[in-house]
Amino acid sequence: MVDFKQILSVSLILFSVIDILGSIPIIINLRKKVGHIQSGKATIVAGILMITFLLVGKSILTLFGIGVEDFAIAGALIIFALGAEMILGIELFKPDPDATASASIVPIAFPLIAGAGTLTTILTLKAEFEQINIAIGILLNLIFVFIVLKSTTWLERKLGKTGVDVLRRIFGIILLSIAVKIFKTNAFPLAGG
Repeated sequence: MVDFKQILSVSLILFSVIDILGSIPIIINLRKKVGHIQSGKATIVAGILMITFLLVGKSILTLFGIGVEDFAIAGALIIFALGAEMILGIELFKPDPDATASASIVPIAFPLIAGAGTLTTILTLKAEFEQINIAIGILLNLIFVFIVLKSTTWLERKLGKTGVDVLRRIFGIILLSIAVKIFKTNAFPLAGG
């Protein structure tokens, strides 16, 4: 049954986990490397990942013998690499000739939008909220994600080069911290994160 209170709760939880606003410097950085990011494609792929995970996520991981913790650690390593790139000004993700298409999927659709944190959160939400309300919350977040992805050029102009550089380094540190937290929580669950 559709419940607006549940939809609001799910939307706010997913909004804070996806943190698309915090990803703006990464997206601007990637766009500089590859020239163009396909906002629609990134949003659709992220949406497919999230809805698939909502419906059969735990079964897929079990099928491959992967625990939710293992999945989260893999996502944490990718997030760590992105954070290191942003702070140190190094290039770990080398753009390839088809980078325009692939950058829209990795790392934007996964792990930035539909990362381990988001997918694990979706699995967790199933214990508390009805599936239809989670699905609507996912769709609302995807609309917002699409708008932000489409606006990165405008945002970059407003912030200027210095503003983007400062933001990139600040969010690089935040990404490293998030990666360490996800890794710690899932690699050493008994240590209490």
